[in-house]
Amino acid sequence: MKLHSLKVIILLSFCLLGSFSAFAETKNPYLYVLGVVQDAGYPQAGCYEAHCLPGWEDSRLRRGAVSLGLIDTLANKKYMFEATPNFPAQLYGLEREAPSQRFDFSGIFLTHAHIGHYSGLMFLGHESMGASNIPVFSMPRMTQFLQSNGPWSQLITYKNIALVPLQDKVEQNLGNLKVTPFLVPHRDEYSETVGYQVTGPNKTAIFIPDINKWHQWKTNISELVKTVDYALLDAAFFADGELPGRDMSMIPHPFVTETMETLKHLPLAERKKVWFIHMNHTNPLLNPDSPESSKVKSAGFNIATEGDRFVL
Repeated sequence: MKLHSLKVIILLSFCLLGSFSAFAETKNPYLYVLGVVQDAGYPQAGCYEAHCLPGWEDSRLRRGAVSLGLIDTLANKKYMFEATPNFPAQLYGLEREAPSQRFDFSGIFLTHAHIGHYSGLMFLGHESMGASNIPVFSMPRMTQFLQSNGPWSQLITYKNIALVPLQDKVEQNLGNLKVTPFLVPHRDEYSETVGYQVTGPNKTAIFIPDINKWHQWKTNISELVKTVDYALLDAAFFADGELPGRDMSMIPHPFVTETMETLKHLPLAERKKVWFIHMNHTNPLLNPDSPESSKVKSAGFNIATEGDRFVL
Protein backbone atom coordinates (compact mmCIF):
# COMPACT_ATOMS: atom_id res chain seq x y z
CA MET A 1 0.00 0.00 0.00
CA LYS A 2 1.33 3.43 -0.87
CA LEU A 3 2.14 5.75 2.03
CA HIS A 4 -0.29 8.35 0.69
CA SER A 5 -3.14 5.83 0.69
CA LEU A 6 -2.29 4.74 4.22
CA LYS A 7 -2.36 8.36 5.41
CA VAL A 8 -5.77 8.83 3.81
CA ILE A 9 -7.14 5.74 5.57
CA ILE A 10 -5.75 6.89 8.94
CA LEU A 11 -7.18 10.37 8.41
CA LEU A 12 -10.57 8.96 7.50
CA SER A 13 -10.48 6.75 10.60
CA PHE A 14 -9.83 9.75 12.84
CA CYS A 15 -12.58 11.69 11.08
CA LEU A 16 -14.99 8.80 11.63
CA LEU A 17 -14.15 8.56 15.30
CA GLY A 18 -14.47 12.31 15.62
CA SER A 19 -17.92 12.18 14.06
CA PHE A 20 -19.16 9.77 16.70
CA SER A 21 -21.98 11.11 18.75
CA ALA A 22 -21.60 14.85 18.93
CA PHE A 23 -25.27 14.86 19.89
CA ALA A 24 -24.59 12.39 22.70
CA GLU A 25 -22.81 15.20 24.53
CA THR A 26 -26.25 16.71 25.21
CA LYS A 27 -27.28 16.82 28.85
CA ASN A 28 -30.56 14.98 28.38
CA PRO A 29 -31.25 11.33 27.49
CA TYR A 30 -32.87 10.74 24.12
CA LEU A 31 -34.33 8.22 21.72
CA TYR A 32 -32.50 7.60 18.45
CA VAL A 33 -34.25 6.01 15.45
CA LEU A 34 -32.32 3.03 14.06
CA GLY A 35 -34.96 1.57 11.72
CA VAL A 36 -38.44 2.44 10.49
CA VAL A 37 -39.67 -0.42 8.26
CA GLN A 38 -41.96 -3.37 8.92
CA ASP A 39 -40.38 -6.65 10.07
CA ALA A 40 -38.90 -7.70 6.72
CA GLY A 41 -37.22 -4.37 5.93
CA TYR A 42 -36.91 -2.68 2.56
CA PRO A 43 -36.67 -4.08 -0.03
CA GLN A 44 -38.53 -7.17 1.08
CA ALA A 45 -37.33 -10.68 0.25
CA GLY A 46 -38.91 -11.93 -2.98
CA CYS A 47 -40.21 -8.52 -4.00
CA TYR A 48 -39.07 -7.55 -7.48
CA GLU A 49 -41.80 -5.01 -8.16
CA ALA A 50 -41.04 -1.47 -9.28
CA HIS A 51 -41.12 -0.11 -5.73
CA CYS A 52 -38.55 -2.67 -4.49
CA LEU A 53 -36.10 -2.72 -7.39
CA PRO A 54 -34.36 0.56 -6.46
CA GLY A 55 -33.46 -0.98 -3.12
CA TRP A 56 -31.98 -4.08 -4.76
CA GLU A 57 -30.01 -2.04 -7.27
CA ASP A 58 -28.70 0.56 -4.82
CA SER A 59 -27.72 -0.64 -1.34
CA ARG A 60 -27.83 2.94 -0.06
CA LEU A 61 -31.62 2.84 -0.37
CA ARG A 62 -32.06 -0.24 1.81
CA ARG A 63 -33.74 0.33 5.16
CA GLY A 64 -33.94 -1.78 8.28
CA ALA A 65 -36.79 -3.00 10.43
CA VAL A 66 -38.12 -0.80 13.19
CA SER A 67 -35.73 -0.21 16.08
CA LEU A 68 -34.90 2.55 18.52
CA GLY A 69 -31.83 3.36 20.54
CA LEU A 70 -32.26 4.81 24.02
CA ILE A 71 -29.25 6.80 25.15
CA ASP A 72 -28.84 7.86 28.76
CA THR A 73 -26.27 10.64 28.60
CA LEU A 74 -26.40 11.10 32.37
CA ALA A 75 -25.58 7.50 33.35
CA ASN A 76 -23.52 6.68 30.23
CA LYS A 77 -25.75 3.79 29.24
CA LYS A 78 -27.48 2.79 26.02
CA TYR A 79 -30.35 0.45 25.22
CA MET A 80 -32.22 -0.82 22.17
CA PHE A 81 -35.87 -1.40 21.49
CA GLU A 82 -36.28 -4.52 19.32
CA ALA A 83 -33.66 -6.96 18.03
CA THR A 84 -34.36 -6.98 14.31
CA PRO A 85 -32.92 -9.00 11.41
CA ASN A 86 -30.85 -5.86 10.78
CA PHE A 87 -29.33 -6.00 14.26
CA PRO A 88 -25.65 -5.92 13.18
CA ALA A 89 -26.02 -2.69 11.21
CA GLN A 90 -28.31 -1.14 13.81
CA LEU A 91 -25.93 -2.00 16.64
CA TYR A 92 -23.21 -0.26 14.65
CA GLY A 93 -25.53 2.72 14.17
CA LEU A 94 -26.01 2.85 17.92
CA GLU A 95 -22.25 2.53 18.39
CA ARG A 96 -21.60 5.50 16.13
CA GLU A 97 -24.17 7.52 18.03
CA ALA A 98 -23.10 6.40 21.49
CA PRO A 99 -19.63 4.77 21.49
CA SER A 100 -18.91 1.89 23.85
CA GLN A 101 -15.86 3.60 25.27
CA ARG A 102 -18.34 5.80 27.12
CA PHE A 103 -21.79 4.20 26.88
CA ASP A 104 -22.39 0.73 28.33
CA PHE A 105 -24.78 -1.44 26.30
CA SER A 106 -27.31 -2.12 29.04
CA GLY A 107 -30.11 -4.06 27.42
CA ILE A 108 -32.74 -4.72 24.77
CA PHE A 109 -36.49 -4.22 25.19
CA LEU A 110 -38.71 -6.53 23.10
CA THR A 111 -42.30 -5.87 22.07
CA HIS A 112 -43.34 -9.32 20.78
CA ALA A 113 -42.39 -12.54 18.99
CA HIS A 114 -42.67 -11.58 15.32
CA ILE A 115 -39.53 -11.89 13.23
CA GLY A 116 -38.73 -8.21 12.90
CA HIS A 117 -38.75 -7.66 16.64
CA TYR A 118 -36.71 -10.45 18.26
CA SER A 119 -34.88 -12.56 15.66
CA GLY A 120 -31.80 -10.33 15.82
CA LEU A 121 -31.06 -11.86 19.21
CA MET A 122 -29.32 -14.61 17.25
CA PHE A 123 -26.37 -12.30 16.63
CA LEU A 124 -25.64 -12.27 20.36
CA GLY A 125 -24.92 -16.00 20.25
CA HIS A 126 -21.61 -17.82 20.23
CA GLU A 127 -21.61 -18.14 16.41
CA SER A 128 -21.51 -14.34 16.20
CA MET A 129 -20.82 -11.86 19.03
CA GLY A 130 -20.59 -14.34 21.89
CA ALA A 131 -22.12 -11.67 24.10
CA SER A 132 -22.14 -11.96 27.88
CA ASN A 133 -25.35 -11.55 29.89
CA ILE A 134 -26.93 -8.80 27.80
CA PRO A 135 -30.17 -7.91 29.63
CA VAL A 136 -33.24 -8.70 27.52
CA PHE A 137 -36.42 -7.16 28.89
CA SER A 138 -39.48 -9.22 28.00
CA MET A 139 -43.06 -9.90 29.02
CA PRO A 140 -44.16 -13.26 30.54
CA ARG A 141 -45.21 -15.06 27.35
CA MET A 142 -42.26 -13.63 25.46
CA THR A 143 -39.96 -14.84 28.22
CA GLN A 144 -41.49 -18.32 28.12
CA PHE A 145 -41.13 -18.41 24.35
CA LEU A 146 -37.41 -17.61 24.54
CA GLN A 147 -36.83 -20.12 27.34
CA SER A 148 -38.70 -22.95 25.62
CA ASN A 149 -37.56 -22.71 22.00
CA GLY A 150 -34.21 -23.05 20.30
CA PRO A 151 -32.05 -21.39 19.26
CA TRP A 152 -33.17 -18.70 21.72
CA SER A 153 -32.93 -21.02 24.73
CA GLN A 154 -29.28 -21.59 23.87
CA LEU A 155 -28.62 -17.88 24.33
CA ILE A 156 -29.84 -18.30 27.89
CA THR A 157 -27.93 -21.54 28.49
CA TYR A 158 -24.70 -19.99 27.21
CA LYS A 159 -25.42 -16.82 29.20
CA ASN A 160 -25.28 -14.64 26.10
CA ILE A 161 -28.44 -12.98 27.37
CA ALA A 162 -30.04 -12.53 30.80
CA LEU A 163 -33.83 -12.25 30.76
CA VAL A 164 -35.36 -9.44 32.78
CA PRO A 165 -39.09 -10.00 33.38
CA LEU A 166 -41.60 -7.23 32.68
CA GLN A 167 -45.23 -6.85 33.66
CA ASP A 168 -48.06 -4.89 32.08
CA LYS A 169 -48.02 -1.25 33.22
CA VAL A 170 -45.24 -1.91 35.75
CA GLU A 171 -42.48 0.66 35.45
CA GLN A 172 -38.88 -0.44 34.86
CA ASN A 173 -36.75 2.11 36.69
CA LEU A 174 -33.49 2.74 34.84
CA GLY A 175 -32.42 5.60 37.07
CA ASN A 176 -32.72 8.69 34.91
CA LEU A 177 -35.22 6.92 32.68
CA LYS A 178 -38.36 4.91 33.24
CA VAL A 179 -39.68 2.38 30.74
CA THR A 180 -43.21 1.05 31.13
CA PRO A 181 -44.70 -1.69 28.92
CA PHE A 182 -48.41 -1.76 28.17
CA LEU A 183 -50.37 -4.52 26.44
CA VAL A 184 -51.88 -3.82 23.03
CA PRO A 185 -54.08 -6.06 20.86
CA HIS A 186 -52.18 -7.78 18.07
CA ARG A 187 -51.63 -11.13 16.38
CA ASP A 188 -50.26 -12.95 19.42
CA GLU A 189 -49.42 -16.48 18.29
CA TYR A 190 -46.28 -16.88 20.41
CA SER A 191 -46.25 -13.97 22.84
CA GLU A 192 -48.21 -11.00 24.04
CA THR A 193 -47.56 -7.64 22.34
CA VAL A 194 -46.68 -4.42 24.11
CA GLY A 195 -45.98 -0.82 23.40
CA TYR A 196 -43.67 1.18 25.64
CA GLN A 197 -43.80 4.47 27.44
CA VAL A 198 -40.36 6.00 27.92
CA THR A 199 -40.12 8.77 30.49
CA GLY A 200 -37.07 10.98 30.76
CA PRO A 201 -36.17 13.88 33.04
CA ASN A 202 -38.29 16.30 31.02
CA LYS A 203 -40.30 14.55 28.32
CA THR A 204 -42.16 11.32 27.59
CA ALA A 205 -42.58 9.18 24.48
CA ILE A 206 -44.77 6.23 23.53
CA PHE A 207 -43.64 3.59 21.06
CA ILE A 208 -46.31 1.38 19.47
CA PRO A 209 -44.82 -0.29 16.39
CA ASP A 210 -47.51 -2.99 16.11
CA ILE A 211 -51.19 -2.84 17.04
CA ASN A 212 -54.56 -3.86 15.65
CA LYS A 213 -57.16 -1.26 14.76
CA TRP A 214 -57.42 1.53 17.32
CA HIS A 215 -61.04 0.68 18.16
CA GLN A 216 -59.92 -2.78 19.33
CA TRP A 217 -57.85 -1.22 22.11
CA LYS A 218 -59.49 -0.13 25.35
CA THR A 219 -57.19 2.91 25.51
CA ASN A 220 -58.24 6.03 23.61
CA ILE A 221 -55.29 6.89 21.39
CA SER A 222 -56.33 10.54 21.10
CA GLU A 223 -56.30 10.97 24.85
CA LEU A 224 -53.01 9.11 25.15
CA VAL A 225 -51.31 11.38 22.62
CA LYS A 226 -52.28 14.37 24.77
CA THR A 227 -50.36 12.96 27.73
CA VAL A 228 -46.98 12.56 26.00
CA ASP A 229 -44.48 14.62 24.01
CA TYR A 230 -43.83 12.09 21.23
CA ALA A 231 -46.02 9.29 19.86
CA LEU A 232 -44.28 6.82 17.53
CA LEU A 233 -47.20 4.90 16.03
CA ASP A 234 -47.75 1.87 13.80
CA ALA A 235 -47.86 2.93 10.14
CA ALA A 236 -47.59 -0.46 8.44
CA PHE A 237 -49.93 0.48 5.60
CA PHE A 238 -50.94 3.85 4.27
CA ALA A 239 -54.42 2.90 3.06
CA ASP A 240 -56.71 0.03 2.12
CA GLY A 241 -55.91 -1.50 -1.27
CA GLU A 242 -52.15 -1.18 -0.79
CA LEU A 243 -51.71 -4.94 -1.23
CA PRO A 244 -53.38 -5.92 -4.54
CA GLY A 245 -55.34 -9.16 -4.32
CA ARG A 246 -55.23 -9.24 -0.52
CA ASP A 247 -58.15 -8.75 1.85
CA MET A 248 -56.53 -6.15 4.07
CA SER A 249 -59.18 -6.57 6.75
CA MET A 250 -57.25 -9.74 7.57
CA ILE A 251 -54.18 -7.59 8.33
CA PRO A 252 -55.70 -5.40 11.01
CA HIS A 253 -53.09 -2.68 11.45
CA PRO A 254 -54.51 0.85 11.59
CA PHE A 255 -54.02 2.46 8.19
CA VAL A 256 -52.21 5.78 8.31
CA THR A 257 -55.32 7.34 6.78
CA GLU A 258 -57.40 5.92 9.66
CA THR A 259 -55.00 7.22 12.29
CA MET A 260 -55.03 10.68 10.73
CA GLU A 261 -58.82 10.60 10.66
CA THR A 262 -58.93 9.47 14.31
CA LEU A 263 -56.62 12.29 15.40
CA LYS A 264 -57.67 15.07 13.04
CA HIS A 265 -59.73 16.81 15.73
CA LEU A 266 -56.64 17.38 17.86
CA PRO A 267 -54.99 20.82 17.80
CA LEU A 268 -51.96 21.13 15.54
CA ALA A 269 -49.62 21.08 18.54
CA GLU A 270 -50.96 17.64 19.49
CA ARG A 271 -50.83 16.26 15.94
CA LYS A 272 -47.19 17.31 15.69
CA LYS A 273 -46.39 14.82 18.45
CA VAL A 274 -47.21 11.91 16.11
CA TRP A 275 -44.42 10.18 14.20
CA PHE A 276 -45.44 7.36 11.87
CA ILE A 277 -43.10 4.33 11.99
CA HIS A 278 -43.01 0.59 11.09
CA MET A 279 -43.88 1.04 7.40
CA ASN A 280 -44.40 -1.92 5.08
CA HIS A 281 -42.21 -2.06 1.97
CA THR A 282 -45.30 -1.08 -0.05
CA ASN A 283 -45.99 2.04 2.01
CA PRO A 284 -45.54 5.22 -0.07
CA LEU A 285 -44.42 7.07 3.07
CA LEU A 286 -41.01 5.45 2.55
CA ASN A 287 -40.67 7.88 -0.35
CA PRO A 288 -40.36 11.38 1.16
CA ASP A 289 -41.35 12.90 -2.18
CA SER A 290 -44.58 10.93 -2.59
CA PRO A 291 -47.98 12.68 -2.60
CA GLU A 292 -48.90 10.57 0.42
CA SER A 293 -45.92 11.88 2.39
CA SER A 294 -46.93 15.42 1.52
CA LYS A 295 -50.48 14.70 2.66
CA VAL A 296 -49.28 13.41 6.04
CA LYS A 297 -47.01 16.40 6.63
CA SER A 298 -49.57 18.96 5.49
CA ALA A 299 -52.00 17.48 8.03
CA GLY A 300 -49.49 18.23 10.79
CA PHE A 301 -48.12 14.72 11.34
CA ASN A 302 -44.55 13.43 10.98
CA ILE A 303 -42.84 10.47 9.32
CA ALA A 304 -39.96 8.90 11.23
CA THR A 305 -36.64 8.38 9.48
CA GLU A 306 -33.38 6.81 10.57
CA GLY A 307 -31.32 9.25 12.59
CA ASP A 308 -34.25 11.12 14.13
CA ARG A 309 -33.69 12.06 17.77
CA PHE A 310 -36.26 12.68 20.50
CA VAL A 311 -34.85 14.41 23.56
CA LEU A 312 -36.32 13.20 26.82
